[in-house]
Amino acid sequence: MTAPGTAPWQDTPYADALRAGGGPLYLRRADGGLLPLDVRRWCSRPDAADLSVLRRCEGPVLDIGCGPGRLVAALVSRGTPALGIDLSPAAVARTTSAGGTALRRSVFDRLPGDGRWGTALLVDGNIGIGGDPAALLRRAGQIVAPVGMLLVETAAADVDERAWVRLEDGRGTAGPPFRWARLGRTALARTARGTGWSVEEEWTASGRDFTALRRRTGRRPGRR
Repeated sequence: MTAPGTAPWQDTPYADALRAGGGPLYLRRADGGLLPLDVRRWCSRPDAADLSVLRRCEGPVLDIGCGPGRLVAALVSRGTPALGIDLSPAAVARTTSAGGTALRRSVFDRLPGDGRWGTALLVDGNIGIGGDPAALLRRAGQIVAPVGMLLVETAAADVDERAWVRLEDGRGTAGPPFRWARLGRTALARTARGTGWSVEEEWTASGRDFTALRRRTGRRPGRR
């Protein structure tokens, strides 16, 4: 079943920002607050923080909400099997043009390799997909292998937030409302424990916070 509230990522202003390679692009909460989205970074080459994620990947890798595909393309260039999924045709097109492989799918759809991925990625705030982090983590547990790993980027603030938001471009164009979520490190660890994951590692790189989660049903593979 496809998660509700996902259509805004298929249309403008998100698609326009991806085609342009930059923003401005925001998530506007129902209370009027704005969360800026760093589209220019998403459309650039992987930075030091991204590389800290890529070094921890155990292939094959599924990038959930891959956007313009910088991580997928980088993994493929390193010889790591990787696939991106995204609801946006513009995102899939940018990923493939960058040398990656991507499908236009929701994470809640049936996916190639379900239950066999070594690592799944939820970076660039994608823990918010669907507005229900617990449901998303349970689905990720079905996607990865029994010893699989999930690498999650969390909010820098210690937040546990659910909100209705709209995509806005700062120039008067806005999309329809949809559910979103933001989790800090503490909230992610708490949610993970209730959905079959354990925290394996937490780290910060270039001011961005990340957590590595491991399926509790599997034994961690030995170090190579």
